[in-house]
Amino acid sequence: MKKSPDAKTSSSKPDVLIRPLATLSDFEGCVFIQRKVWGHPDLDITPVHQFRIAVQTGAIVLGAFVDGTIAGYVYSFPADFGKIRGQHSHHLAVLPEIQGLGLGKTLKWAQREEALKRKIELITWTYDPMQARNANLNIHVLGVAGDRYLRDFYGETPALVLDAGVPSDRLWVEWWITSPRVNARIKGAPAPLDPNLIPKALERAAGGSGPEAGPGRPALDLKASRVLVEVPKKIRDLPKGRGIIGAWQGAAREAFETYFARGYRLDDFISGDRSFYVLKRAAPRRT
Repeated sequence: MKKSPDAKTSSSKPDVLIRPLATLSDFEGCVFIQRKVWGHPDLDITPVHQFRIAVQTGAIVLGAFVDGTIAGYVYSFPADFGKIRGQHSHHLAVLPEIQGLGLGKTLKWAQREEALKRKIELITWTYDPMQARNANLNIHVLGVAGDRYLRDFYGETPALVLDAGVPSDRLWVEWWITSPRVNARIKGAPAPLDPNLIPKALERAAGGSGPEAGPGRPALDLKASRVLVEVPKKIRDLPKGRGIIGAWQGAAREAFETYFARGYRLDDFISGDRSFYVLKRAAPRRT
């Protein structure tokens, strides 16, 4: 394995190539990246032989190469959605030292292009709702939508939880890659909404700030067409073992489940000094 590229030490713009992964050496790069990005133990690593057979049976595995060295990849596999052809995207990972080049976004748009070649309409994935950076990429930049909150989806897997005793809750999102919503995102993310103009179903406790700030009590009876659900800007900066992470997740879970049940869907994400999900009430269906 070559030394990983370091975009921060290079004075010139790095050469970036996105291409399908197919060789054992390519897939060894995926294993290397898993260890570097997530620090997973071997038990939780997707191995070389899994990538190898997945590609042969319809998976999309694309790598991002910076100056000739693999620096990130995206991995999805065929999924059965009845009459709709789809893939489920299981991994998106970029080496920490390459942050800032936009490779995550580039890999997802490349995944979309490959899916379109295969006549695929829908790509789904799950992610931790407490991860604000991922939420911004998924919803604001890529244009996913969804209204499914999955409690403790992966169980008590240490590599997939935020803190001891905190469930592995996930949001299930849908990327309808030919929809007007997603096509509009190709031209760029929309202008950010003003969080001061939208009522808050959840926000940090009054007077709270910094890594010690916990959530307030969710407001579950709002009637507005849009409501906000706040999450910490950087959940991993919160102290572990103090109950703060679990309190945030529990409050967000209550807000998401309540408003999803009332017909709201993920609509946007506001990323700034504070981070907010934007939930929008779906228009009633015509009968």
